[in-house]
Amino acid sequence: MFGWFTNPEAQANMNDKVHMVAPRTIMQWMSHDECVVIDVREPNEYVQAHIPGSILMPLSQFDPAKVPVDPAKKLVIHCRSGNRCGMAAARMMAAGFGGEIHRMEGGIMNWRIQGGTVESGA
Repeated sequence: MFGWFTNPEAQANMNDKVHMVAPRTIMQWMSHDECVVIDVREPNEYVQAHIPGSILMPLSQFDPAKVPVDPAKKLVIHCRSGNRCGMAAARMMAAGFGGEIHRMEGGIMNWRIQGGTVESGA
Protein backbone atom coordinates (compact mmCIF):
# COMPACT_ATOMS: atom_id res chain seq x y z
CA MET A 1 0.00 0.00 0.00
CA PHE A 2 2.84 2.43 0.72
CA GLY A 3 5.11 1.53 -2.21
CA TRP A 4 5.15 5.21 -3.17
CA PHE A 5 7.89 5.75 -0.58
CA THR A 6 10.34 3.71 -2.68
CA ASN A 7 8.87 4.18 -6.15
CA PRO A 8 10.40 7.34 -7.71
CA GLU A 9 7.65 7.62 -10.33
CA ALA A 10 4.91 7.45 -7.69
CA GLN A 11 6.77 9.97 -5.51
CA ALA A 12 7.08 12.36 -8.47
CA ASN A 13 3.33 12.03 -9.05
CA MET A 14 2.73 12.89 -5.37
CA ASN A 15 4.89 16.01 -5.70
CA ASP A 16 2.99 17.15 -8.79
CA LYS A 17 -0.51 16.41 -7.53
CA VAL A 18 -0.40 17.03 -3.77
CA HIS A 19 -0.05 20.61 -2.56
CA MET A 20 0.26 22.16 0.89
CA VAL A 21 -2.20 25.03 1.30
CA ALA A 22 -2.49 27.62 4.06
CA PRO A 23 -5.65 27.63 6.18
CA ARG A 24 -6.49 31.20 5.11
CA THR A 25 -6.57 30.09 1.47
CA ILE A 26 -8.91 27.24 2.36
CA MET A 27 -11.12 29.66 4.32
CA GLN A 28 -11.39 31.75 1.17
CA TRP A 29 -12.21 28.70 -0.96
CA MET A 30 -14.88 27.64 1.55
CA SER A 31 -16.47 31.09 1.55
CA HIS A 32 -16.94 30.73 -2.21
CA ASP A 33 -17.99 27.05 -2.05
CA GLU A 34 -14.91 26.09 -4.08
CA CYS A 35 -13.78 23.02 -2.13
CA VAL A 36 -14.71 19.80 -0.37
CA VAL A 37 -12.96 19.41 3.00
CA ILE A 38 -12.17 15.91 4.27
CA ASP A 39 -11.18 15.46 7.94
CA VAL A 40 -9.10 12.29 8.43
CA ARG A 41 -8.91 12.52 12.23
CA GLU A 42 -10.67 9.95 14.40
CA PRO A 43 -14.33 10.37 15.46
CA ASN A 44 -13.47 11.36 19.05
CA GLU A 45 -11.31 14.22 17.71
CA TYR A 46 -13.97 15.31 15.21
CA VAL A 47 -16.69 15.50 17.87
CA GLN A 48 -14.53 17.76 20.05
CA ALA A 49 -13.92 20.31 17.27
CA HIS A 50 -14.19 20.26 13.49
CA ILE A 51 -14.37 22.64 10.58
CA PRO A 52 -18.02 23.37 9.75
CA GLY A 53 -19.03 21.48 6.61
CA SER A 54 -16.07 19.10 6.73
CA ILE A 55 -16.64 15.41 6.05
CA LEU A 56 -15.27 12.87 8.54
CA MET A 57 -13.31 10.02 6.91
CA PRO A 58 -10.99 8.66 9.65
CA LEU A 59 -7.58 7.53 8.46
CA SER A 60 -8.02 4.26 10.37
CA GLN A 61 -10.90 3.40 8.00
CA PHE A 62 -9.85 5.54 5.02
CA ASP A 63 -11.00 4.19 1.66
CA PRO A 64 -9.94 6.35 -1.29
CA ALA A 65 -12.83 4.98 -3.35
CA LYS A 66 -15.32 6.58 -0.93
CA VAL A 67 -13.88 10.10 -1.06
CA PRO A 68 -16.61 12.37 -2.44
CA VAL A 69 -15.01 13.96 -5.48
CA ASP A 70 -16.66 16.92 -7.16
CA PRO A 71 -14.79 17.83 -10.37
CA ALA A 72 -15.95 21.44 -9.97
CA LYS A 73 -14.34 21.77 -6.52
CA LYS A 74 -10.89 21.49 -5.00
CA LEU A 75 -10.27 18.52 -2.70
CA VAL A 76 -8.83 19.48 0.69
CA ILE A 77 -7.67 16.92 3.27
CA HIS A 78 -6.76 17.86 6.82
CA CYS A 79 -5.99 16.29 10.17
CA ARG A 80 -4.75 17.58 13.54
CA SER A 81 -1.28 18.81 12.57
CA GLY A 82 -0.67 17.79 8.95
CA ASN A 83 0.77 14.26 9.12
CA ARG A 84 -2.23 11.98 8.69
CA CYS A 85 -3.54 13.97 5.75
CA GLY A 86 -0.27 13.13 3.99
CA MET A 87 -0.91 9.45 4.55
CA ALA A 88 -4.45 9.80 3.20
CA ALA A 89 -3.15 11.64 0.13
CA ALA A 90 -0.60 8.86 -0.44
CA ARG A 91 -3.35 6.24 -0.27
CA MET A 92 -5.39 8.18 -2.81
CA MET A 93 -2.44 8.45 -5.20
CA ALA A 94 -1.64 4.74 -4.77
CA ALA A 95 -5.27 3.94 -5.59
CA GLY A 96 -4.99 5.86 -8.84
CA PHE A 97 -6.63 9.18 -7.97
CA GLY A 98 -5.75 11.47 -10.85
CA GLY A 99 -6.78 14.87 -9.53
CA GLU A 100 -5.05 17.34 -7.30
CA ILE A 101 -5.15 17.05 -3.52
CA HIS A 102 -4.68 20.02 -1.22
CA ARG A 103 -3.32 19.31 2.28
CA MET A 104 -3.96 21.94 4.93
CA GLU A 105 -0.70 23.23 6.41
CA GLY A 106 -0.59 22.52 10.13
CA GLY A 107 -4.00 20.85 10.25
CA ILE A 108 -6.84 22.02 12.44
CA MET A 109 -4.34 23.32 14.99
CA ASN A 110 -3.11 25.89 12.47
CA TRP A 111 -6.67 26.49 11.24
CA ARG A 112 -7.62 27.64 14.74
CA ILE A 113 -4.47 29.77 15.11
CA GLN A 114 -5.32 31.47 11.82
CA GLY A 115 -8.81 32.34 13.09
CA GLY A 116 -10.79 29.55 11.44
CA THR A 117 -14.09 28.65 13.05
CA VAL A 118 -14.81 25.22 14.49
CA GLU A 119 -17.88 23.51 15.84
CA SER A 120 -18.36 20.55 18.15
CA GLY A 121 -20.61 17.52 17.99
CA ALA A 122 -21.23 15.06 15.20
